[in-house]
Amino acid sequence: MDKGALMPSPDETCCVGGGGGAGGSSSFSSLRAYGRALAQTPRRLAARACAAASPGEEMSRVRARSGADMARALRWPDLVGLGLGGMVGAGVFVTTGRATRLYAGPAVVVSYAIAGLCALLSAFCYTEFAVDMPVAGGAFSYLRVTFGELAAFLTGANLIMEYVFSNAAVARSFTAYLGTAVGVDAPSKWRIAVPGLPKGFNEVDLVAVGVILLITVCICYSTKESSSVNMVLTAVHVLFILFVIVMGFWRGDTRNLTRPADPEHNPGGFFPHGAAGVFNGAAMVYLSYIGYDAVSTMAEEVERPSRDIPIGVSGSVVLVTLLYCLMAASMSMLLPYDVVSTPPLSLRWLGPALGILTSLMVAMLGQARYLCVIGRSGVMPAWLARVHPRTATPVNASAFLGVFTAALALFTELDILLNLVCIGTLFVFYMVANAVVYRRYVGADDDEEGRRRGAVPTLAFLLAFSLVALCFTLVWKLAPRGGARTGLLVACGAAAAAAVAAFRALVPQARRPELWGVPAMPWVPAASVFLNVFLLGSLDRPSYVRFGFFTAAAALVYVLYSVHASYDADEGAAAAALDGAKVLDEDCKV
Repeated sequence: MDKGALMPSPDETCCVGGGGGAGGSSSFSSLRAYGRALAQTPRRLAARACAAASPGEEMSRVRARSGADMARALRWPDLVGLGLGGMVGAGVFVTTGRATRLYAGPAVVVSYAIAGLCALLSAFCYTEFAVDMPVAGGAFSYLRVTFGELAAFLTGANLIMEYVFSNAAVARSFTAYLGTAVGVDAPSKWRIAVPGLPKGFNEVDLVAVGVILLITVCICYSTKESSSVNMVLTAVHVLFILFVIVMGFWRGDTRNLTRPADPEHNPGGFFPHGAAGVFNGAAMVYLSYIGYDAVSTMAEEVERPSRDIPIGVSGSVVLVTLLYCLMAASMSMLLPYDVVSTPPLSLRWLGPALGILTSLMVAMLGQARYLCVIGRSGVMPAWLARVHPRTATPVNASAFLGVFTAALALFTELDILLNLVCIGTLFVFYMVANAVVYRRYVGADDDEEGRRRGAVPTLAFLLAFSLVALCFTLVWKLAPRGGARTGLLVACGAAAAAAVAAFRALVPQARRPELWGVPAMPWVPAASVFLNVFLLGSLDRPSYVRFGFFTAAAALVYVLYSVHASYDADEGAAAAALDGAKVLDEDCKV
């Protein structure tokens, strides 16, 4: 292949992110030009909001906007290590204790198995996209080629913001674990108080800033070396968890699996709170699986995507599920479920300290690649898309997010940050599962008639199925226990299964993946949609308020900046293609 054909022309390069447009003009070249662009906002929204790029464009013309290529240096062991490092974080021991005590009891083992199955279903959906389109954008790229630019931008912006807040919160928690390790229990002794600032923002945490900046330098230097560091830290962390598992099975008492410490006030048995407790526990522990999605953003740096990505993404989820189930069983045997509270001192710093470092590294690797591809698409400045030719990493995006995250971690308290985490990630999982179904059942990109014919029944099915899942969730959360509630839940479940069966029988698949595809289509992605709706229903009201606020802020940025930058980029690319066609035509005449 002629590599020069994949490189953007000077006109196209300058137009990305608002640097140029048709005829060399730009929406941002002057205040007058920006005013004219704002006056054309409705027309530009109509042209760009639902504009879907093709996978071929994402892997050639759009990727070429980064300049140098990312190095294909990762193999499936690297991806498994990154998946383990991203998922097995600092809070797993605390989460297990809370889910055991409050909801599932010893059956928290089953809760982890159910949550692992949910994660595996979502991982299958990510894997199909990553194998078919091995680019660095992860869910942003998947949604952009399926539902268009606006849907991709809103979900991507929410996901990046939650990555940033989560990373800042985790980095500040490292200070507390480090203090415990050296005998300083109060984190405030490691922080500098600043009089005059409001509470929650008045303690400067230089340790958290140092950790974030150190990891930023590492991921800017080399992806392969970052993977190697992650492998070492993750191996030590997993060995520590295995030690806890061995001690639980060796020193634990199997009677604790069925007998509470206070049988007069707490029910006994392996399922003390029934099926409801198990599923509520699954909703709580599912957050311990978040992190595997970052592995899909490394697809552009994988040697053999068709082999390495399925093993790396799905294999890491399976291994983590096995690890979590064994750990939950061992902890349940160590103590009766009704006296499990905070973990012992050793569990509060030995494992978590390593988990913080690995989860931070994987998350920061993933968010940098999200932002890099968002910059490539033209909706954010092209500076963010640049890949350094020597390190073969998205240095600009990595450095920008590292500095931004460090600034948040410097002042903002942990609880304030943690309240902003989770809903965006679950929403992206929900969107990707819908996108897999849509792409399978809607015609190819060059078949407009086929796309129109398949889009209506597919969108109708996805909407109806989501509404049934929402009804099930509302009944589960709000209806009082009794026969009527059980009947409604069974009816919702039956309606969901009937909808999937009818859709599969009546609507043929328009395309089939060449290398790797989600099995049992559309049952697997439909189950992922259903379960993610159910998990979204377990979140509190403030989470939705904050999600709405971030979505509104992202929509405002899109209307005021991104749609115009994207319009300029598209116009510039069209002008460059036209100029190239004219040159070829003149050459042919000569």
